Amino acid sequence: MEQNQQQPATTMKDVAEKAGVSTATVSRALMNPEKVSAATRQKVERAVVAVGYAPHGLSRNGRRGETQTILIIVPDICDPFFSEIIRGVEVTAAQEGYLVLIGDCAHQNQQEKTFMNMMLARQVDGMVLLGSQLPFDASVDEQRNLPPMVMANEFAPEMALPTVHIDNLTASFEAVNHLLQLGHTQIACIAGPETMPLCQYRLQGYLQAMRRSGLAIDPTYIVRGNFTFEAGVAALKQLLALPQPPRALFCHSDIIALGAIKQAKRMGLRVPEDLSVVGFADIELSRYCEPPLTTVTQPRYQIGREAMLLLLDELQGRRVNNGSRLLDAELAVRGSTAPCKKREK
Repeated sequence: MEQNQQQPATTMKDVAEKAGVSTATVSRALMNPEKVSAATRQKVERAVVAVGYAPHGLSRNGRRGETQTILIIVPDICDPFFSEIIRGVEVTAAQEGYLVLIGDCAHQNQQEKTFMNMMLARQVDGMVLLGSQLPFDASVDEQRNLPPMVMANEFAPEMALPTVHIDNLTASFEAVNHLLQLGHTQIACIAGPETMPLCQYRLQGYLQAMRRSGLAIDPTYIVRGNFTFEAGVAALKQLLALPQPPRALFCHSDIIALGAIKQAKRMGLRVPEDLSVVGFADIELSRYCEPPLTTVTQPRYQIGREAMLLLLDELQGRRVNNGSRLLDAELAVRGSTAPCKKREK
Protein backbone atom coordinates (compact mmCIF):
# COMPACT_ATOMS: atom_id res chain seq x y z
CA MET A 1 0.00 0.00 0.00
CA GLU A 2 1.40 3.34 -1.09
CA GLN A 3 1.77 6.13 1.39
CA ASN A 4 1.09 9.71 0.36
CA GLN A 5 4.18 11.85 0.72
CA GLN A 6 2.87 15.18 1.93
CA GLN A 7 5.08 18.23 1.56
CA PRO A 8 5.73 19.93 4.90
CA ALA A 9 3.96 23.27 5.24
CA THR A 10 6.14 26.33 4.84
CA THR A 11 6.72 28.41 7.95
CA MET A 12 7.44 32.00 8.86
CA LYS A 13 11.06 30.94 9.29
CA ASP A 14 11.16 29.92 5.61
CA VAL A 15 9.89 33.37 4.64
CA ALA A 16 12.45 35.05 6.91
CA GLU A 17 15.33 33.08 5.38
CA LYS A 18 14.16 33.82 1.86
CA ALA A 19 13.79 37.55 2.59
CA GLY A 20 16.97 37.78 4.66
CA VAL A 21 15.18 39.20 7.70
CA SER A 22 14.15 37.99 11.15
CA THR A 23 10.90 36.14 11.84
CA ALA A 24 9.81 39.12 13.98
CA THR A 25 10.20 41.38 10.95
CA VAL A 26 8.14 38.97 8.84
CA SER A 27 5.41 39.05 11.47
CA ARG A 28 5.38 42.86 11.56
CA ALA A 29 5.37 43.12 7.76
CA LEU A 30 2.34 40.83 7.50
CA MET A 31 0.32 41.98 10.50
CA ASN A 32 1.37 45.64 10.84
CA PRO A 33 2.83 46.68 7.48
CA GLU A 34 2.93 50.35 8.48
CA LYS A 35 5.58 49.51 11.08
CA VAL A 36 8.21 48.41 8.56
CA SER A 37 9.85 50.22 5.67
CA ALA A 38 8.45 49.88 2.16
CA ALA A 39 11.62 48.07 1.04
CA THR A 40 11.36 45.51 3.86
CA ARG A 41 7.67 44.97 3.24
CA GLN A 42 8.34 44.36 -0.44
CA LYS A 43 11.07 41.80 0.36
CA VAL A 44 8.74 39.95 2.70
CA GLU A 45 5.84 39.96 0.22
CA ARG A 46 8.09 38.56 -2.50
CA ALA A 47 9.37 35.88 -0.13
CA VAL A 48 5.80 34.94 0.85
CA VAL A 49 4.97 34.36 -2.82
CA ALA A 50 8.24 32.50 -3.49
CA VAL A 51 7.88 29.97 -0.66
CA GLY A 52 4.09 29.70 -0.79
CA TYR A 53 3.59 30.69 2.84
CA ALA A 54 0.06 30.93 4.26
CA PRO A 55 -0.08 32.15 7.90
CA HIS A 56 -2.10 30.14 10.40
CA GLY A 57 -5.63 31.45 10.42
CA LEU A 58 -5.10 32.95 6.97
CA SER A 59 -4.59 29.69 5.10
CA ARG A 60 -6.92 28.85 2.32
CA ASN A 61 -10.33 27.73 3.37
CA GLY A 62 -10.80 24.28 1.85
CA ARG A 63 -14.39 24.92 0.79
CA ARG A 64 -14.21 28.47 -0.48
CA GLY A 65 -10.50 28.89 -1.36
CA GLU A 66 -10.14 32.02 0.75
CA THR A 67 -6.95 33.53 2.10
CA GLN A 68 -8.72 36.19 4.18
CA THR A 69 -6.23 38.66 2.69
CA ILE A 70 -6.87 41.83 0.70
CA LEU A 71 -4.32 43.73 -1.38
CA ILE A 72 -4.44 47.56 -1.58
CA ILE A 73 -2.58 49.06 -4.54
CA VAL A 74 -1.38 52.59 -3.70
CA PRO A 75 0.08 54.95 -6.33
CA ASP A 76 2.60 56.35 -3.82
CA ILE A 77 2.74 55.21 -0.19
CA CYS A 78 4.65 58.40 0.73
CA ASP A 79 1.72 60.63 -0.25
CA PRO A 80 -0.17 61.48 3.00
CA PHE A 81 -3.41 61.75 1.04
CA PHE A 82 -3.79 57.97 0.97
CA SER A 83 -3.37 57.32 4.71
CA GLU A 84 -7.01 57.83 5.67
CA ILE A 85 -8.32 55.84 2.70
CA ILE A 86 -6.04 52.95 3.68
CA ARG A 87 -7.22 53.23 7.30
CA GLY A 88 -10.85 53.07 6.13
CA VAL A 89 -10.09 49.89 4.20
CA GLU A 90 -8.07 48.30 7.01
CA VAL A 91 -10.54 48.97 9.82
CA THR A 92 -13.47 47.69 7.76
CA ALA A 93 -11.50 44.63 6.60
CA ALA A 94 -10.38 43.79 10.15
CA GLN A 95 -13.98 43.82 11.36
CA GLU A 96 -14.62 40.94 8.95
CA GLY A 97 -11.39 39.08 9.78
CA TYR A 98 -9.39 40.14 6.72
CA LEU A 99 -5.70 41.03 6.68
CA VAL A 100 -4.65 43.90 4.41
CA LEU A 101 -1.40 43.95 2.42
CA ILE A 102 -0.23 47.22 0.87
CA GLY A 103 1.43 47.38 -2.54
CA ASP A 104 3.23 50.59 -3.50
CA CYS A 105 3.16 51.42 -7.22
CA ALA A 106 5.84 54.10 -6.90
CA HIS A 107 8.28 51.26 -7.66
CA GLN A 108 6.02 49.44 -10.07
CA ASN A 109 8.74 47.91 -12.22
CA GLN A 110 10.12 45.89 -9.29
CA GLN A 111 6.68 45.04 -7.92
CA GLU A 112 4.80 44.18 -11.10
CA LYS A 113 5.66 40.47 -11.17
CA THR A 114 4.97 40.09 -7.45
CA PHE A 115 1.50 41.66 -7.74
CA MET A 116 0.68 39.59 -10.79
CA ASN A 117 1.75 36.34 -9.12
CA MET A 118 -0.25 37.11 -5.97
CA MET A 119 -3.40 37.79 -7.97
CA LEU A 120 -3.16 34.87 -10.42
CA ALA A 121 -2.15 32.41 -7.69
CA ARG A 122 -5.14 33.58 -5.63
CA GLN A 123 -2.90 34.45 -2.69
CA VAL A 124 -5.26 37.35 -2.03
CA ASP A 125 -9.05 37.26 -2.13
CA GLY A 126 -9.50 40.69 -3.68
CA MET A 127 -7.93 44.03 -4.46
CA VAL A 128 -8.70 47.68 -3.71
CA LEU A 129 -7.18 49.90 -6.39
CA LEU A 130 -6.44 53.50 -5.31
CA GLY A 131 -5.15 54.58 -8.72
CA SER A 132 -6.68 54.42 -12.18
CA GLN A 133 -4.62 51.57 -13.63
CA LEU A 134 -3.81 47.97 -12.82
CA PRO A 135 -0.29 47.64 -11.35
CA PHE A 136 0.60 45.01 -13.95
CA ASP A 137 -0.10 44.04 -17.55
CA ALA A 138 -2.66 41.27 -17.80
CA SER A 139 -4.09 39.62 -20.88
CA VAL A 140 -7.85 39.33 -21.34
CA ASP A 141 -7.71 35.67 -20.27
CA GLU A 142 -5.62 36.54 -17.21
CA GLN A 143 -8.03 39.32 -16.21
CA ARG A 144 -10.89 36.80 -16.17
CA ASN A 145 -8.97 34.79 -13.58
CA LEU A 146 -8.22 37.70 -11.28
CA PRO A 147 -9.97 37.98 -7.89
CA PRO A 148 -12.64 40.68 -7.42
CA MET A 149 -11.45 44.29 -7.61
CA VAL A 150 -12.91 47.67 -6.67
CA MET A 151 -11.59 51.18 -7.26
CA ALA A 152 -11.41 53.89 -4.59
CA ASN A 153 -10.79 57.61 -5.15
CA GLU A 154 -10.23 57.46 -8.93
CA PHE A 155 -12.88 57.01 -11.63
CA ALA A 156 -11.93 55.18 -14.83
CA PRO A 157 -15.13 53.99 -16.61
CA GLU A 158 -13.17 51.97 -19.17
CA MET A 159 -12.08 49.55 -16.42
CA ALA A 160 -15.71 48.69 -15.59
CA LEU A 161 -15.05 48.30 -11.86
CA PRO A 162 -17.25 49.16 -8.89
CA THR A 163 -15.93 52.58 -7.82
CA VAL A 164 -16.18 54.94 -4.83
CA HIS A 165 -15.15 58.55 -5.38
CA ILE A 166 -16.24 62.19 -5.23
CA ASP A 167 -17.42 64.45 -8.06
CA ASN A 168 -14.05 66.03 -8.80
CA LEU A 169 -15.39 68.33 -11.51
CA THR A 170 -18.10 69.89 -9.31
CA ALA A 171 -15.78 70.15 -6.28
CA SER A 172 -13.18 71.97 -8.40
CA PHE A 173 -15.80 74.27 -9.89
CA GLU A 174 -16.92 75.28 -6.40
CA ALA A 175 -13.33 75.82 -5.22
CA VAL A 176 -12.57 78.16 -8.13
CA ASN A 177 -15.95 79.84 -7.75
CA HIS A 178 -14.99 80.67 -4.15
CA LEU A 179 -12.00 82.64 -5.49
CA LEU A 180 -14.19 84.34 -8.08
CA GLN A 181 -16.66 85.40 -5.40
CA LEU A 182 -13.76 86.98 -3.50
CA GLY A 183 -13.19 89.22 -6.53
CA HIS A 184 -10.26 87.36 -8.07
CA THR A 185 -9.98 87.14 -11.84
CA GLN A 186 -6.28 86.32 -12.26
CA ILE A 187 -6.57 82.72 -11.10
CA ALA A 188 -3.97 80.12 -12.05
CA CYS A 189 -4.29 76.34 -11.84
CA ILE A 190 -1.46 74.05 -10.75
CA ALA A 191 -2.66 70.75 -12.14
CA GLY A 192 -1.64 67.16 -11.51
CA PRO A 193 -0.56 64.61 -14.15
CA GLU A 194 -2.60 64.68 -17.35
CA THR A 195 -2.77 60.87 -17.38
CA MET A 196 -4.82 60.76 -14.16
CA PRO A 197 -8.59 60.93 -14.76
CA LEU A 198 -9.25 62.86 -11.55
CA CYS A 199 -6.82 65.58 -12.71
CA GLN A 200 -8.72 65.84 -15.99
CA TYR A 201 -11.98 66.35 -14.08
CA ARG A 202 -10.41 68.91 -11.73
CA LEU A 203 -9.03 70.88 -14.65
CA GLN A 204 -12.46 70.84 -16.31
CA GLY A 205 -13.96 72.24 -13.12
CA TYR A 206 -11.45 75.11 -13.20
CA LEU A 207 -12.11 75.82 -16.88
CA GLN A 208 -15.89 75.75 -16.47
CA ALA A 209 -15.85 78.11 -13.50
CA MET A 210 -13.66 80.61 -15.35
CA ARG A 211 -15.79 80.46 -18.51
CA ARG A 212 -19.02 80.70 -16.52
CA SER A 213 -17.75 84.02 -15.17
CA GLY A 214 -16.97 85.27 -18.67
CA LEU A 215 -13.20 85.11 -18.20
CA ALA A 216 -10.84 84.14 -20.99
CA ILE A 217 -8.60 81.13 -20.33
CA ASP A 218 -4.92 82.05 -20.27
CA PRO A 219 -2.98 78.85 -21.10
CA THR A 220 0.11 80.22 -19.33
CA TYR A 221 -1.92 80.14 -16.10
CA ILE A 222 -2.21 76.33 -16.27
CA VAL A 223 0.94 74.55 -15.07
CA ARG A 224 1.25 70.77 -14.65
CA GLY A 225 3.30 68.80 -12.17
CA ASN A 226 3.02 65.74 -9.96
CA PHE A 227 1.49 65.59 -6.49
CA THR A 228 4.60 66.77 -4.65
CA PHE A 229 5.75 69.73 -2.60
CA GLU A 230 8.53 70.34 -5.14
CA ALA A 231 6.00 70.53 -7.97
CA GLY A 232 4.19 73.35 -6.15
CA VAL A 233 7.47 75.21 -5.66
CA ALA A 234 8.48 74.86 -9.33
CA ALA A 235 5.02 75.77 -10.65
CA LEU A 236 4.81 78.97 -8.61
CA LYS A 237 8.28 80.05 -9.75
CA GLN A 238 7.04 79.66 -13.34
CA LEU A 239 3.80 81.54 -12.68
CA LEU A 240 5.44 84.44 -10.85
CA ALA A 241 7.86 84.91 -13.76
CA LEU A 242 4.94 85.81 -16.05
CA PRO A 243 4.49 89.47 -17.11
CA GLN A 244 1.19 89.49 -15.21
CA PRO A 245 1.47 86.95 -12.35
CA PRO A 246 -1.70 85.42 -10.89
CA ARG A 247 -3.24 86.72 -7.71
CA ALA A 248 -4.89 83.41 -6.78
CA LEU A 249 -4.12 79.69 -7.17
CA PHE A 250 -6.26 76.58 -7.45
CA CYS A 251 -4.07 73.54 -6.77
CA HIS A 252 -4.96 69.92 -7.52
CA SER A 253 -3.64 68.74 -4.15
CA ASP A 254 -2.82 70.11 -0.71
CA ILE A 255 0.82 69.07 -1.03
CA ILE A 256 1.14 71.13 -4.23
CA ALA A 257 -0.56 74.05 -2.48
CA LEU A 258 1.80 73.84 0.52
CA GLY A 259 4.78 73.92 -1.83
CA ALA A 260 3.37 76.97 -3.59
CA ILE A 261 2.77 78.75 -0.27
CA LYS A 262 6.33 78.04 0.83
CA GLN A 263 7.73 79.45 -2.41
CA ALA A 264 5.47 82.50 -2.24
CA LYS A 265 6.85 83.33 1.19
CA ARG A 266 10.42 82.83 -0.02
CA MET A 267 9.74 85.39 -2.74
CA GLY A 268 8.35 87.94 -0.28
CA LEU A 269 4.64 87.45 -0.97
CA ARG A 270 2.04 87.35 1.77
CA VAL A 271 -0.67 84.66 1.80
CA PRO A 272 -3.52 85.53 1.46
CA GLU A 273 -2.92 89.31 1.15
CA ASP A 274 -0.87 89.03 -2.06
CA LEU A 275 -1.81 85.51 -3.15
CA SER A 276 -4.88 83.44 -2.29
CA VAL A 277 -4.38 79.66 -2.42
CA VAL A 278 -6.88 76.78 -2.53
CA GLY A 279 -5.85 73.13 -2.20
CA PHE A 280 -7.59 69.80 -2.65
CA ALA A 281 -7.92 66.86 -0.21
CA ASP A 282 -7.79 68.33 3.33
CA ILE A 283 -4.86 66.30 4.60
CA GLU A 284 -4.04 66.92 8.25
CA LEU A 285 -1.09 69.20 7.46
CA SER A 286 -3.41 71.62 5.66
CA ARG A 287 -5.03 72.62 8.95
CA TYR A 288 -1.76 73.36 10.71
CA CYS A 289 0.20 75.26 8.06
CA GLU A 290 0.41 79.05 8.28
CA PRO A 291 -2.05 80.26 7.23
CA PRO A 292 -4.37 77.24 7.43
CA LEU A 293 -5.24 76.09 3.93
CA THR A 294 -8.59 76.58 2.25
CA THR A 295 -9.21 73.24 0.58
CA VAL A 296 -11.72 70.74 -0.77
CA THR A 297 -12.49 68.27 2.00
CA GLN A 298 -12.71 64.69 0.76
CA PRO A 299 -14.23 61.99 3.01
CA ARG A 300 -11.12 59.85 2.64
CA TYR A 301 -11.82 57.40 5.48
CA GLN A 302 -15.36 56.90 4.16
CA ILE A 303 -14.05 56.32 0.62
CA GLY A 304 -11.87 53.50 1.95
CA ARG A 305 -14.64 52.06 4.07
CA GLU A 306 -17.22 52.10 1.27
CA ALA A 307 -14.75 50.55 -1.17
CA MET A 308 -14.05 47.70 1.25
CA LEU A 309 -17.77 47.17 1.84
CA LEU A 310 -18.26 46.85 -1.93
CA LEU A 311 -15.44 44.32 -2.09
CA LEU A 312 -16.94 42.36 0.81
CA ASP A 313 -20.26 42.23 -1.05
CA GLU A 314 -18.47 40.73 -4.04
CA LEU A 315 -16.56 38.24 -1.91
CA GLN A 316 -19.78 37.14 -0.23
CA GLY A 317 -21.44 36.48 -3.58
CA ARG A 318 -23.76 39.49 -3.61
CA ARG A 319 -24.30 41.21 -6.94
CA VAL A 320 -22.37 44.47 -7.23
CA ASN A 321 -23.00 46.73 -10.20
CA ASN A 322 -20.02 48.21 -11.97
CA GLY A 323 -20.14 51.99 -11.87
CA SER A 324 -19.59 54.82 -9.46
CA ARG A 325 -20.74 55.51 -5.94
CA LEU A 326 -20.39 59.23 -5.27
CA LEU A 327 -19.63 60.64 -1.82
CA ASP A 328 -20.00 64.30 -0.85
CA ALA A 329 -17.11 66.77 -0.81
CA GLU A 330 -17.15 70.24 0.76
CA LEU A 331 -15.01 73.35 0.61
CA ALA A 332 -13.32 74.16 3.93
CA VAL A 333 -12.69 77.91 3.90
CA ARG A 334 -9.67 78.83 6.04
CA GLY A 335 -7.02 81.51 6.17
CA SER A 336 -5.24 81.05 2.84
CA THR A 337 -7.91 82.89 0.82
CA ALA A 338 -9.08 86.50 1.13
CA PRO A 339 -10.88 89.13 -0.99
CA CYS A 340 -8.85 90.66 -3.80
CA LYS A 341 -7.71 94.03 -2.47
CA LYS A 342 -7.94 96.02 -5.69
CA ARG A 343 -9.55 95.67 -9.05
CA GLU A 344 -7.45 93.52 -11.36
CA LYS A 345 -6.85 94.42 -14.98
